[in-house]
Amino acid sequence: MPGGVMMDNAYLQVSGLSRHFDISDPFLARLLTGGARRQLTAVDNVSFSIARGQTYALVGESGSGKSTIARMIVGLERPDSGTIRFDGRTAFDERQGQVQDNSLRQKLQMVFQSPYSSLNPRWRVGDILMEPIRAFDLIADPEARRRRVHELLDQVGLSTQDAQRYPHEFSGGQRQRISIARALASNPQFIVCDEPTSALDVSVQAQVLNLLKQLQRDLQLTYLFISHDMAVVRVMAHRIGVLKNGRLVEENAAGPLIESPQDPYTRMLMESTPRFAGGAASG
Repeated sequence: MPGGVMMDNAYLQVSGLSRHFDISDPFLARLLTGGARRQLTAVDNVSFSIARGQTYALVGESGSGKSTIARMIVGLERPDSGTIRFDGRTAFDERQGQVQDNSLRQKLQMVFQSPYSSLNPRWRVGDILMEPIRAFDLIADPEARRRRVHELLDQVGLSTQDAQRYPHEFSGGQRQRISIARALASNPQFIVCDEPTSALDVSVQAQVLNLLKQLQRDLQLTYLFISHDMAVVRVMAHRIGVLKNGRLVEENAAGPLIESPQDPYTRMLMESTPRFAGGAASG
């Protein structure tokens, strides 16, 4: 198994990350049947780095460990072993446990797969975007907060009037734009995008991908992009890591990996996904 390339100047460094889940039968059932405890290895000794301002894509089939890695990086899952460092600061160390503080959490945000379940249906969009600003105490003046909400809506291609509407009043693509705006509200430097377009129509996918690329250029963002779709990854990634059964089986710059995949599993992923013709469409 190839180890991920570790960069001295990387913004994110993941070293030896592993996660196991207990899938044993209940204790009484094991006692009666004599069954043993069983573990599922979701992530197995994964290491990689992401350069500042670039996009690293993790690709693989469902169950390969992609989303588990994403959840560990943002602190929603605790690794069993390994080290996660952001900009030289330890976010997780197996000897210390989870040590993220608010200043680090502010710089680290996530865009989830489903635009339908990731937004509070009882809150207006303005309140959804205001919450991270309040949580991290970024802006004290109420009027300045309101202006910041309007600025966020404009950044993702929505109207300032949309602040008064509820999530159910928007299409799937618009809801994902709101999710992106919410991620931007804390002024992050790093965003985990966990299959952010897989629930969208193909035409809307291209628009959202172009938005993410534009925001990366404008705000100097660094992305970890999770996907099972090699065509989407071809549009977004500077570097790609291929996961199979929790292990990194191939890693390379996006162009060489897509044009000349070395591992049979990578070639299978390429053959099962229609290629993008000429990159993302404008939108």
